[in-house]
Amino acid sequence: MSDLPGYMRICLNTGKLLSLAILVSGGIVLQILACVLYNNWWPMLSVLTYVLLPMPLLFFAGSNDSIFSESDNSWVNFTKFLTGASTVGGIAIPSILKHAGVIGWGAFAMELSSYFVFGLTVICYLWMGDEDEYSIL
Repeated sequence: MSDLPGYMRICLNTGKLLSLAILVSGGIVLQILACVLYNNWWPMLSVLTYVLLPMPLLFFAGSNDSIFSESDNSWVNFTKFLTGASTVGGIAIPSILKHAGVIGWGAFAMELSSYFVFGLTVICYLWMGDEDEYSIL
């Protein structure tokens, strides 16, 4: 990609950023539709996990350590544990709500679809960060 002209690289990076924005918007729309279409706002409870998911990374992970490497630092290990617990909570909350009969199958499917769209967005962002200057990890 280094042999491309500068304007072409900027255009490609803008397209990547635009695709990430579209994925995030799609996840938000699915999340809201899960509530609006079934006239039940309990599925919004899983938004809490989306908000809490990056907090351990922001507060406890050092900028020098990669989250993917093994570390002897207890704060980094604690961060990985909290991030994993929040990730499981993103699937567990809609599952518990469906099991309790609070939400229906349609809202449950939209909730999980929203979760997987957000997960795909994070994976695409990390993939994009490996090859561009957008990387923070």
